[in-house]
Amino acid sequence: MAQGVEGKAFGRKRPEHIVILACGEKVRHMTIRPWMTALTFGAVLSLSVGYLAATTYLFVRDDLIGSAISRQARLQHEYEDRISALREQLDRVTSRQLMDQQLLEQKLEKLLQQQQALFSRHGKLDPLYERAEESGLLPAGESEVQPPTNEKAGLRGTAAGAIDTLLGRAEGATSFTGLAYAPLRNSIPEGADVLVSEVTSSLRDIEREQLEKISHLTLDAAEKADAIAGIMKRTGVDVDTIVGQENGLGGPFVEPDLGNAFDESLDTLDAALTRLEAMRETVRALPYGSPAPGQPITSRYGNRMDPFLGRLALHAGIDFSARIGDAVTSTGAGTVITAGFAGGYGNLVEIDHGHGITTRYGHLSRILVAEGDQVEAGAVIGRAGSTGRSTGPHVHYEVRRDNKTVDPVHFLNAGMKLNTYLN
Repeated sequence: MAQGVEGKAFGRKRPEHIVILACGEKVRHMTIRPWMTALTFGAVLSLSVGYLAATTYLFVRDDLIGSAISRQARLQHEYEDRISALREQLDRVTSRQLMDQQLLEQKLEKLLQQQQALFSRHGKLDPLYERAEESGLLPAGESEVQPPTNEKAGLRGTAAGAIDTLLGRAEGATSFTGLAYAPLRNSIPEGADVLVSEVTSSLRDIEREQLEKISHLTLDAAEKADAIAGIMKRTGVDVDTIVGQENGLGGPFVEPDLGNAFDESLDTLDAALTRLEAMRETVRALPYGSPAPGQPITSRYGNRMDPFLGRLALHAGIDFSARIGDAVTSTGAGTVITAGFAGGYGNLVEIDHGHGITTRYGHLSRILVAEGDQVEAGAVIGRAGSTGRSTGPHVHYEVRRDNKTVDPVHFLNAGMKLNTYLN
């Protein structure tokens, strides 16, 4: 318990406060002095101020932390957005590079296919060029097909070498081996599109030159075959009909197999060469030569005064000047069907050239072939003489079609014109 005690304050006593503490039988007295009150009040005030300061600090600090966290989050979002934009840009660049690389690889693959097509044509062109050279359509030595070069692109090698050069300019690119290559895996070489375009243009030029050459040879062969056919038709020989019969055409109808332009041009050239060769073989078989080369004609075909009877008679052939023992040659290839004495012909050789055409060689002094022999054009079949119904040494020569005589001069003249198309 506390009791008031009077004290002095400002000249008068102020009552003092006494705190009595009792614990069992013990009692204690404690006087509360003014300085103790002031100290207690100061302590309470200090605690209050400290509490308020701490509370204010914590409140302000939470705002600062929240602001810092918010700012950090904002910076992080901006950084992530920037990274995302850079990643998208990189993806676009990478995608464009991949597309460019794929496009370049497709172009290279197409180039390889074109080059492979050009090289694969060698096997087809070689025999045709050789046949064209044998037919006189190509100068000697030009039948060998050279590999396509890339001169237009400024490169000395083949097209594959040009593509090797292109790939060699790409970092990490694998070079070609033969005609195979590995896809580009790194950067596309600078100027690749330009070089690809140059190589493509060069290959197209090579292909165009091949087609032009094939077209020229086809036209030349067709013109020569037509000229031969025209000359032979003037002698009454339809060579196209003969060639068609010899080739034995026929078979069931099947829809045409339409290939590419190059294969079609090869087929056309092959057909033209085959027709020309067949016509030339027919010319060599038919009697377009002379039985006495270099000798003049002394008596022509047709009606004349018979040297024995002195009246008009048909001379069924032509006579060539000759001396006894001069060589008499076959005017075409064929089979000997007569080799012996034959009345007014004297010693006679008759040759069947096929297609209903035969030739006769009369008044021979010697016969050098036998029946059934196969002879070539220009083969010596006998010696000139004056056997049979003859007034002197000469060669009597006849041409017969279906066992009817025709003027041999037509065949001789045609033969001189055909000689220009046989070589």
